[in-house]
Amino acid sequence: MAISSPENRQSPMRWLVIAVPYLWLALFFAAPFLIIVKISLSDTAIAMPPYVPVFDGFSQIGDFFSQLDFENYLFLTEDPLYIEAYLSSLRIALISTGLLLLIGYPMALAMARAPSTIRPTLVMLVILPFWTSFLIRVYAWIGILKPEGLLTVLFQTIGILGPDQQVNIFRTDTSVFIGIVYSYLPFMVLPLYAALEKLDATLLEAAADLGCPPWKAFWKITFPLSLPGVIAGSMICFIPITGEFVIPDLLGGAETLMIGKTLWTEFFGNRDWPLASAVAVLLLLVLVVPIAIFQNQQKKVA
Repeated sequence: MAISSPENRQSPMRWLVIAVPYLWLALFFAAPFLIIVKISLSDTAIAMPPYVPVFDGFSQIGDFFSQLDFENYLFLTEDPLYIEAYLSSLRIALISTGLLLLIGYPMALAMARAPSTIRPTLVMLVILPFWTSFLIRVYAWIGILKPEGLLTVLFQTIGILGPDQQVNIFRTDTSVFIGIVYSYLPFMVLPLYAALEKLDATLLEAAADLGCPPWKAFWKITFPLSLPGVIAGSMICFIPITGEFVIPDLLGGAETLMIGKTLWTEFFGNRDWPLASAVAVLLLLVLVVPIAIFQNQQKKVA
């Protein structure tokens, strides 16, 4: 009589553990994405919902492909507004991610090199803004950055500005960058801290004993070993910033063109659900395809 090994007895449980996240992705990512793709291939209609369904029931499977309409995707390539919105979103996301890295890396490095007794307190201070609503924090920046706001009052008080002068950065790209960097800074600091905190300090001591200056030890040892945290933090920040809507809408001006605002306008302003769905699908492809290629290259290198 064959006796089942512990590995065989645990096999169903292992499959269950693996299946749960895939089921979650299928229900809350794949299924909604397929619905959006379906709507993007439909025609706009004055109805509720405001589009003509492409596929309605299994009886139409034979005519499914003949009903597909790609004119929404063609329209996105023909209208410069959407191309500019995509490029502007990528530009703002890229600059913001660079600023987050420049600000977040020294913070994470200081946290990792701080005494172990105060590191939990420093981590708590980083995540402390999450205890307040994201929308309230963005609204607070309106009170700070508007021409008659707290920043103007501060500069007038310390003499940088005259009594009749104001800080005119509200409703500009500058205020958008400030809001994005403030809001996403914890998402950059925490992955960097996780990577830097594991760094073996004896490597830096050995480099110093061999005569390596601190700046060179940083570029030769610290930064290369922290690259996983740099990549993780950059991805975590870059992807949602590209589709950001709240910060550009509240802090940005009419010239601040981002695809998130364009998507909202098409959905709720123009009520053109098929075109808005095409914008969303193309945005996802713009973000996912480069990430998939990058991960594939990383696997080949490893």
